[in-house]
Amino acid sequence: MELIGQTFYWEWEVALMTWIQAHIGDFGTAIFSFFSLFGEQLVGVALLGFLYWVYDKEYGTFVGRNVLVALVWNPLLKNIFIRRRPYFDHPGIRCLKPVDKSADLFDIAKQGYSFPSGHSTQAVAAFTSLPAYRKDKKWLWVVGLVIPLLVGISRFCLGVHYPTDVLCGWALGAVAITVVMVLQRAIRKEWARSLILILTAVPGFFYCKSEEYYTCVGMLIGFGLAVPFEKKFVRFENTRSIPRAVLRVLGGGALYFGLNVLLKLPFDSAFLDSGTTAAFLVRTARYAVILFTLAALYPLVFRLFRKKEQG
Repeated sequence: MELIGQTFYWEWEVALMTWIQAHIGDFGTAIFSFFSLFGEQLVGVALLGFLYWVYDKEYGTFVGRNVLVALVWNPLLKNIFIRRRPYFDHPGIRCLKPVDKSADLFDIAKQGYSFPSGHSTQAVAAFTSLPAYRKDKKWLWVVGLVIPLLVGISRFCLGVHYPTDVLCGWALGAVAITVVMVLQRAIRKEWARSLILILTAVPGFFYCKSEEYYTCVGMLIGFGLAVPFEKKFVRFENTRSIPRAVLRVLGGGALYFGLNVLLKLPFDSAFLDSGTTAAFLVRTARYAVILFTLAALYPLVFRLFRKKEQG
């Protein structure tokens, strides 16, 4: 299989990764694989769902916007640098946790590009957002620093990223948080902030060829439309009831996966996997509908249950 992309690295990166993999063993691999999970998209979505639906929707909106902006900007850079993963070019480095377990390890379309690390970007955007919003909670600073650190280290220990991928991923997540905070202070209108952030993603339509970009753009659009809609027409209340909290999160998770399946049904699977512009646009629209439904329409159910209880 012919590999596409660019190869560039520092010698110390390869030496460090080779040394680590020669010493971590199966136990170390399991530990780093566990830490890596905190940088997965589903973890970010679950955290966003809990904060938004249950704990504090303003808090959830702040964290969610940071995560989604970071997730969009990451493939914008990946599709410029098109850096191949380390194990593609260095036989001494093994891939211990592939991005897509069902695909060939050297299928760059499925395993994705390397620079910057998406897990590291998301870990900072998600977990460092927590103390950035609640500065009075000192323990959140520990969470916001330690989890991204462990996630980033795990990525090059597992052979899927160079250390410089991780460093730039951390930086990108921090930039996303900073930009969102600046916009929040400078622009009062919710829809205007959302529009500006969505517009930053537009250049990718001209050159991005990875599914993750179109997935994340759709999510950003859907969330950007949902937040002002919810504030004007829905106005649901958060809850401190544990049973309600569990039901909201489980219901939202089921709705997320259910919509993902349902919205694929009108299309042939070969078309959805074709990598054509039309397929990418359908993917964007699908995820926009999913996020809008989860953030704007699903909370209507909370209001209906509350009315029944009060009645």
